[in-house]
Amino acid sequence: MDSYDVIIRPVITEKALDKIERNNTLTFIVDIKATKKDIKRAVEEIFKVKVEKVNTLITPQGEKKAYVKLKPEYKAEEVATRLGIL
Repeated sequence: MDSYDVIIRPVITEKALDKIERNNTLTFIVDIKATKKDIKRAVEEIFKVKVEKVNTLITPQGEKKAYVKLKPEYKAEEVATRLGIL
């Protein structure tokens, strides 16, 4: 699976912005068939960062949401700024 096919879009909500600031965590809507390893590889490849942990869930709308925690030496705020979120 291609990295650009895994990540569909970033999530821009108050909760997602709070996770960026407090937990160094980015939130994305991802392909429903993507595994945690696929998501980790895609984020590392696209944004040139290292991922510490990936948590996923299926939303009531049937979308797969991924919480991607970055390693401490990388800042989620910098990635969010590049994406135009902040």
